Amino acid sequence: MLKKAFVALLVAAAAAFQTPAWAASAYVPIRYDATGETITLTGHDLTIDQVVRIARHGAKVALSPEARQRSADAYGLLLEAAAEGVSVYWFNRGAGDQRETVIFSGDPTSPENSAKLKAIQRARFGRGGLGSYAPEVDHEDVVRAMMAIRVNTMSYEAASPGLTQALIDLLNAGITPVMGSRGTLGEGDLALMGDIGAAMVGEGEVYYKGTRMAAADALRQAGLKPLEPFGADDSALISTNAYAVANSALLVADAGNLLDWTDMATAMALLGMNSSLTPLSMPVQSNRPYPWLNWDAARVLDMVRGSYLFDADPKRIIQDPESLRASTQRTGSVWQALADLRQTVLISINSSDHNPAVRPGLKPSDSWELATPQMMKFYVKGGPLSKGKSGYIFSNANWDPYPLANQLEYFTIALANMGVVLTQRVDRFTNPFFTAIKASDVLSPDQIRAMPAAGGYLHSDLWIELTGLINPVTPQGQAIVATVEDLQAETRLKVKRARDAVDVTRHLLAQDVIMSSNWMDIRKLQDPQRSLGTAPAAALSALRKVLPFQSTAAAVSREPAGQIVADFLAATSARSFYTGGPTMPPASPVPVVGQR
Repeated sequence: MLKKAFVALLVAAAAAFQTPAWAASAYVPIRYDATGETITLTGHDLTIDQVVRIARHGAKVALSPEARQRSADAYGLLLEAAAEGVSVYWFNRGAGDQRETVIFSGDPTSPENSAKLKAIQRARFGRGGLGSYAPEVDHEDVVRAMMAIRVNTMSYEAASPGLTQALIDLLNAGITPVMGSRGTLGEGDLALMGDIGAAMVGEGEVYYKGTRMAAADALRQAGLKPLEPFGADDSALISTNAYAVANSALLVADAGNLLDWTDMATAMALLGMNSSLTPLSMPVQSNRPYPWLNWDAARVLDMVRGSYLFDADPKRIIQDPESLRASTQRTGSVWQALADLRQTVLISINSSDHNPAVRPGLKPSDSWELATPQMMKFYVKGGPLSKGKSGYIFSNANWDPYPLANQLEYFTIALANMGVVLTQRVDRFTNPFFTAIKASDVLSPDQIRAMPAAGGYLHSDLWIELTGLINPVTPQGQAIVATVEDLQAETRLKVKRARDAVDVTRHLLAQDVIMSSNWMDIRKLQDPQRSLGTAPAAALSALRKVLPFQSTAAAVSREPAGQIVADFLAATSARSFYTGGPTMPPASPVPVVGQR
């Protein structure tokens, strides 16, 4: 018996050893509920809402004829450049510390060079899945957002038509490569994008129809052939910040809903506290003309329009705690930070962050520097491979992810400065100095015990966790790759902290909403004639369907009230209860690639 048990233990240990330590423990698939929708990518007008439709709902993608032609022109210019003897980084020359190494000379489509390039590219794609590191990306929407953004931005790169179509096919078939989350320094997400490249040629693993399997099997089941990469396809695919940008796009979407709910929660808190509204009024706000702060104050004021707060009440105190008076200053500042981040993300998902920059159609006369002897070294005169088109191919640093990297930290800090408001607001409801009444003045002890619980230790614990996310990532300058690559933005860490901060703040906001909604009900019980305003009353009604104000012991959910409300906030748009209101401050138009 002991011998059999020992053998069984060895077998189990061997099986555990063969299972990758980084295997995803809780993969979160998307809802493929928009597969009948197709979003056409042009390279210049992709929106964050469209990224969400593709990434989280399975909307399909198509590339516009204009974008396909632009990509074909760039690809032709790349091939022609090599044929003319122009040095092209990461094509006929090496990359990184091999930038001066000659990979091949002459026409890339000649039999000898063509065979060499096909072998090089296939080997690079096959090794692509070896660069990233544990833990795995456990949310399918992140990988799909990466692929969607790369299809859009790759239309500016010299990708072969086959590469472009292969990426589109993965998205539309619902094949999502398994990807490690580490291995990028935030100055080009090469290793992570390599996992996508590996799946294209049938290497590595993917999720297909909810099942994890070998990429080769998924391609076969989906009726797709493995990619046969050519040219500089590995460069065209992986030379990008698509991982950081995809996470940033999803962050912007989630943060927008969070801030909508924060404004609604502020309105609910004002109603629960029986607050004075003077801090939000026009005379007060016009004394300090910050557009986003003025807008947010006007928005919250509009939410409580028609409520009892505009009726005279001799018991209403003249001045609320600062965590209510200054709420819109803090939230308005986060809205401003989010607007700046959103604008940068929109530029990022509609422009090129690739090295080298391939610009077909440009001529020496288009800008003064282009006609200088140094710049003319990278001029492609045009020939058969480019269908006569001329242009330039320049090495560059467009992958350096600024200002995005800065704005992610700016947003996280602004969010934490709002989070402290929520933390303090929860506690102020326990002080009759501000509420003017006690819950026990309206409710019986049994009714108080039956209310959803908020406060205690949890909101303080969440606040402390949030404070740990706002410390900036130390700027890095490690001289790696033979000292050629000596800057590291670490955008991976910055966007992870920002996304974690949004998640923690949502749970913190849930505690605030529980407390405010309880007091809204108390105010209504105190005086049934009181109006709570259309939007806050509708939000309260929807909340009470998942979290009743009074629950019997038998009906109490095993799930904590905070988790129920946090899930409700994530799944429900605050704009379903409130639309209209003051006009949001305008954003600058997103420039089109190539504009001067």
